Amino acid sequence: MRSRLLSILCLASLACCALSARSAEEGFVSLFNGKDLSGWGQKGTGSATYRVEDGAIVGKTAEGSPNTFLCSDKEYGDFELKFEVKVDDALNSGVQIRSAVKDKGPVHGPQVEIATNGSAGCVYGESTKFGWLSGPDKLNDQQKAAFKKGEWNAYRVLAQGKSIKTWINDVAVVDFEETKTEMPKGLLGLQVHGIGKGQGPFEVRWRNISIREIK
Repeated sequence: MRSRLLSILCLASLACCALSARSAEEGFVSLFNGKDLSGWGQKGTGSATYRVEDGAIVGKTAEGSPNTFLCSDKEYGDFELKFEVKVDDALNSGVQIRSAVKDKGPVHGPQVEIATNGSAGCVYGESTKFGWLSGPDKLNDQQKAAFKKGEWNAYRVLAQGKSIKTWINDVAVVDFEETKTEMPKGLLGLQVHGIGKGQGPFEVRWRNISIREIK
C-alpha cells in the first residue's frame, strides 16, 4: 500500500512539473520549424548563405561579402525572444531586433551581439551612426564570460517600450533604455558577419527560436 501511495505521489509530482513547464512557455510561438526557412527571407547586400541542417539554421560566410541577414517576414514591437546559438570562434554575429531595410540597402537597427570576445549580449546600432547602444565597457567579468565558446548558448531578449534586456545562459547581461534608434517595431534578423578576402569560411547556427508578443 505504501509503495503504491509513493508511486501515485511521484506521478502527481511529475504531472505538476510538466504543467508548470507548459505554463512557463505559454504564449511563445516557434519562429523556425526545424525543416526549412519558411517565414524568413534573405535581405541586405551580403551574399552569405543560409541552410537548414540537423534542426538548426546554419549561416555560412562568403569571402569578401558584407554583412548578410536572414530576416523574419513579420515585424515585432514589444516581445520576449528566445533562441540558442553556436558560432565559430573567429566569427562575430548577431540577431537584429526592431530593424528595417530600405530597398536593397543594408539592414539597420538594434543588434544583439553574438561573439566570443566578451561582448556577447550587448546591443549594437547596426548600420546606424550610433555604434554601441549598450556596449561591453559596462559589463562585469561574469557577464563577459556568460557566452561559452564551442557550445550552444541560450539567449533571452526582452524588449518592452524603450527597455531592452538580454540574458545569456541565465546570466543578465544588459538592461538599458534604448532612446537612439527610435524604432519601436521592426524585423528580426539573423546576421552572418562579413569577412575579408582569404578568410573563412565560418559558420553560425541558430535553433529553438521562439517569441512571445507583449500586447
